[in-house]
Amino acid sequence: MGRADARRAQQRGARRAAKSGGIRRLFTWRKMLGTFFGFCLLIMGAFVALYLYVDIPKANALAERQSNVYQYSDGTVLTRTGDGVNRQIVDLAEVPKEVQHTFVAAENKTFYKDQGVDLKGTARGILNTLSGKGKQGGSTITQQYVKNYYLTQDPTVSRKLKELVISLKVDQKKDKNYILAGYINTAYYGRGASGIQAAAQAYYGVDAKDLDVSQGAYLAALLQAPSQYDWAVATPTGRRLVKERWAYTLDNMVEMHWLDKAQRDTLKFPVPDKPKPARGMEGQTGYLVEAANKELDKQGITGDMRQAGGWTFTLNIDKKRQKLLEAAVDRQLESKLDRKGNKVDATVQAGATSVDPKTGAVVALYGGVDYVKHYFSNATRRDYQPASTFKPLVLASALENEAKTQDGDLIGVNTRYDGTSKRPVVGSDTPFAPENEDNRSYGDVTVQTAMNKSINSVFAQMVVDVGPPAVKKTALALGLPDQNFPERPAITLGTMNASTWDMAGAYATLDNHGRKVTPFIVKSAKHRDRTVDPVEGIGSQVISRKSADTVTSVLRGVVDSGSGQAANTSAYEAAGKTGTSENNKSALFAGYTPELTTVVALFGESPKEGGGQVSLTGTANAGRANGGGFPAQIWADYTLGALGGGSSTQFDLQDVERGEVTVPASPSTSPSTSESPDPSPSESSDLPSQSPIETPSDSASQSPIEPPSESPVLPSESPVLPGGGGNSGRPGNNNPLNQ
Repeated sequence: MGRADARRAQQRGARRAAKSGGIRRLFTWRKMLGTFFGFCLLIMGAFVALYLYVDIPKANALAERQSNVYQYSDGTVLTRTGDGVNRQIVDLAEVPKEVQHTFVAAENKTFYKDQGVDLKGTARGILNTLSGKGKQGGSTITQQYVKNYYLTQDPTVSRKLKELVISLKVDQKKDKNYILAGYINTAYYGRGASGIQAAAQAYYGVDAKDLDVSQGAYLAALLQAPSQYDWAVATPTGRRLVKERWAYTLDNMVEMHWLDKAQRDTLKFPVPDKPKPARGMEGQTGYLVEAANKELDKQGITGDMRQAGGWTFTLNIDKKRQKLLEAAVDRQLESKLDRKGNKVDATVQAGATSVDPKTGAVVALYGGVDYVKHYFSNATRRDYQPASTFKPLVLASALENEAKTQDGDLIGVNTRYDGTSKRPVVGSDTPFAPENEDNRSYGDVTVQTAMNKSINSVFAQMVVDVGPPAVKKTALALGLPDQNFPERPAITLGTMNASTWDMAGAYATLDNHGRKVTPFIVKSAKHRDRTVDPVEGIGSQVISRKSADTVTSVLRGVVDSGSGQAANTSAYEAAGKTGTSENNKSALFAGYTPELTTVVALFGESPKEGGGQVSLTGTANAGRANGGGFPAQIWADYTLGALGGGSSTQFDLQDVERGEVTVPASPSTSPSTSESPDPSPSESSDLPSQSPIETPSDSASQSPIEPPSESPVLPSESPVLPGGGGNSGRPGNNNPLNQ
């Protein structure tokens, strides 16, 4: 047996050796090198064939450029753009030499020495295209000129290869000045401007020959991302990035000895002029097109791709509902304003976004009185606070996190809190003691009553009970942007920045039982060469149905018997919340029915150069313009029409959380009179003014359409659902008003 085993082992070894030897013979260094060089020769041969096959084509016939069509959801035309190209060719000699150099410094420092191509950048661009990362990758000025003048903007491998070959040929046959002139005359700069002459007029109101080096550096920096870097509409991040690229361009000019260092140090960033809307953008049309274009940018259909034309963009905008929203603003607001004779009325700006909560489709949008008169969209602007419309999100977070009061009670509809004005919050490292509107104290109240009357002290304590980081996490999940959003108790007053679009998404998610709703305006984007899928409007469950439906249950009370009664009608069932920011600079009503979610806002914006936030108090000579006034009235007018005169559909609410209540063992002294909190500078602006008409909550007493406020001594309560009686969330759990 031993000899037999040894013989078999020897045979197996021989077979392995034979197999290994065969592999080694197959993959010898000589054969591998031969294969590699053969592959290289094949690639070189293919490139030579491509070089011989591809000629410099005729220009891509800008004269044949088509317009883009923007349509309502039913296919009727909203507007056409790009019927004529905003371009005027100028000779390179007309452009100051130092301005010419800004483009080279920004895009291609080796331009005057290279052969017209960047092989590494081109390879990177091809790999990015193949991997689905878009058209990222470096290109020389020659390549960009070829793409603009001879080819298309499509991010395909075949176009990139053609670009490479044509660039080599163009660089051989044309001098650098010819190529540079072609580049700056064909590039798209944003604002509908193609070419440096149109760009100079669009951004600085001068001819290209009158540009200075600082302005030229901005226009050169702009080419990297025209929509993102347009100073007038750029985000804070966009503004930072374009300033960095502007500085990078000038520093490169110093390095290339095209600009003196001493002169460079004296240059200041040249803020461009405000944009002038294109023709055909009057009324609400410009706002709708602008919102669509921002969404298209995120979907990969960039400004230069749109500039090439040939697109049909169908929006989700319902033509009938759009007209109804415009009419509601005119009836309920504009008809009551004296914009010429009343200084306050001249500052009033209105904005609104209306969303289908079942799909996320934006069915109507109001951006302002007229796009050609007020370029910034009030529907999507994020420079104002949502104020008390944020409080339902605090409650949603409390429910989602199964938070408890300081007394250990699970928070729900009937949970009771101390509504004393200026009551210091308990359990927070950051002192906070917000004043209720008119400094009213409500004593012991349920969460339902606190929401109805927008009692600041209650929701300040609730934020602490949940934890500001947890509240912020819920708000972001519901769709609010992380913009000016500190994790402090003051967020209960809605001190972050959010647009009507953002808030409509958050409230639509509540309306949709906690499934994420992302508002989107583009229904389809079609071109002869491609079709782009729209945004996915409905996402995953971001909060439980129980949490969402409980908030909806509470917000029905705001409309039925709280600060939002102006939105109440027997024609439909509704839920909503009012909001009025500090010093009455903004006022909102965010509300929904089972079929429609709409947020309406007013903003106080100074008509002076540079704008600035001002108070809305005195709008239409009606005192304080709170969320339960004009915004709720506009909302009700529009919603009634948008639902065809009404709807019998009811909210389908499940498992509404009633909460728990601790009954105090015995009454004792009044709440702690601890030292008044000294908020940090970032929070001081969140504290209400001592003036009754300049506080950040929404009392019903200031509007004739809202019910009178409760007595601070013996507040009346809504009937308490199963739970109990007591008070929570205050020092010592001892309110003398509850004796």
